[in-house]
Amino acid sequence: MCFDDSVNDVWLKFLSPINEAIDEFVPFKIRQKRDANSRVTKWYPRLETSTVPSQWKAAYICPVPKVSTPQTHTDFRPISVTSVLSRTMECIIVRDYLYPALQAPTPKLNLSDQFAFRPTGSTTATLITILQSVTSLLVDNPYVAVIAVDFSKACDTLRHASLLHKMAQLSIPDNVYNWLADFFQGRSHCVKYCDEMSDFLSTTASIIQGSAVGPASYVVNAGDLTSMMSGNELYKYADDTYIVVPAVNICSREAELENIEKWAARNNLKINRKKSLEIIFTESRRRCTVCPPPPLTDIQRVTSMKILSTTVTNHLSVSEHVRDVTCRCVQSMHALRVLRSHGLPTESLQMIFKATVVAKLTYASPAWWGFTTADDRN
Repeated sequence: MCFDDSVNDVWLKFLSPINEAIDEFVPFKIRQKRDANSRVTKWYPRLETSTVPSQWKAAYICPVPKVSTPQTHTDFRPISVTSVLSRTMECIIVRDYLYPALQAPTPKLNLSDQFAFRPTGSTTATLITILQSVTSLLVDNPYVAVIAVDFSKACDTLRHASLLHKMAQLSIPDNVYNWLADFFQGRSHCVKYCDEMSDFLSTTASIIQGSAVGPASYVVNAGDLTSMMSGNELYKYADDTYIVVPAVNICSREAELENIEKWAARNNLKINRKKSLEIIFTESRRRCTVCPPPPLTDIQRVTSMKILSTTVTNHLSVSEHVRDVTCRCVQSMHALRVLRSHGLPTESLQMIFKATVVAKLTYASPAWWGFTTADDRN
C-alpha cells in the first residue's frame, strides 16, 4: 500500500499522542515519519469528546461480480469500503473495550452460545459444540432435531436503537459508549462502479458492513436471543443460528421459531423460512425403527446439512463432506500443476499448497474427524 505525503499528513493530523497501542494498525511509512518527529512519540485517536468526524461516516459500496457475466444487480456482491482512519480507531475500541466487556456481560446478555467475532470463538468450536450436544442428547432420545435458522439480510437491517440499548448494558466507559452512539448516527453511503458514483443516501440501520465495530456489534445485539424451553439449546455463529431440540421437546419447535421471530421483529430483522432447514439426527446403530416427527411449515427437511461449511448427514456421517473436500482439493492440485509448468518456484508452490489444499483438508477437522469411517480416512 502506497501513501504519499498528503495522506501521511492526514494521519498525523487526526492522531494524537496518547497510546502506542495503535502501532500495529498504522502503516510502516507513517510510523517511520512519526518516529522521526521527536515531538510525537505516542499516537491514539481522541475519545474524550466522543465525536466521530463526518468523513468517517461515509461508505462507498463497490459491487463485485459473483459470476463471470453478471446480468442483474443480484449477480453482484456489495463490498462496503469505509475510512482507514475510522477502522483503525474501531479496532482499538473493539480490542481494548468491547472484547473485555464481552468476557463479563450482564445477566441480560447471554454470550456463551455465540462463537463468532470473539477472541476464543471459531467455526470449529461451534461445530464441536453442536455435534457434542446432538450426540449427548441421542443417548436418551431416539432422535434430535436441528433447525438452521436463516435471517434475511441480518447485517443490513439491524435497528441502531436496539443495538445501542444493549451496548449500554456493557461495562464500557461512558465516553466510549457515546463515541459508539455517534458512530452509528448520521451515516451515509453511495455506490461506486467503474467511473460512475451515485448520490449519498443516509443509513438508518445495519451494523455498518466494512467496519471493525460491526461484527462485535452483532454479537452484542444477539446476546438476548435464547431458547425458550428448558432442554432445548441454541447456538450462534454471527447470524447463523441453530436450534437443537431433543425428541422429548419436539412439540416445542414451532414455539421456538415463533420466539425467534418475535425477537427478530423487535430488532428489525426477519426470518427467511424458505432458506431455513431442518434435519432429524438419529443413531444409525439403533436396532429399532425411529418414526420421525412431522415436518415444520414452510421449512424444508433435509437428510444432510451444511453446518458452517461442513456437511453432516442425519446419521452423523461426514462421508459426503470428505468426498466434497477431496474433489475440491483435486481441482486445486490441477491448478498447482499448471503453475509449476509455467515455472513457479518450489517455495511459492508449497506456500500455495498450504493455503489451499492443506487449509481445505484441515478446516474444522477436530470437529468432524471423529465421525469418519475407515474408508473416509483412506
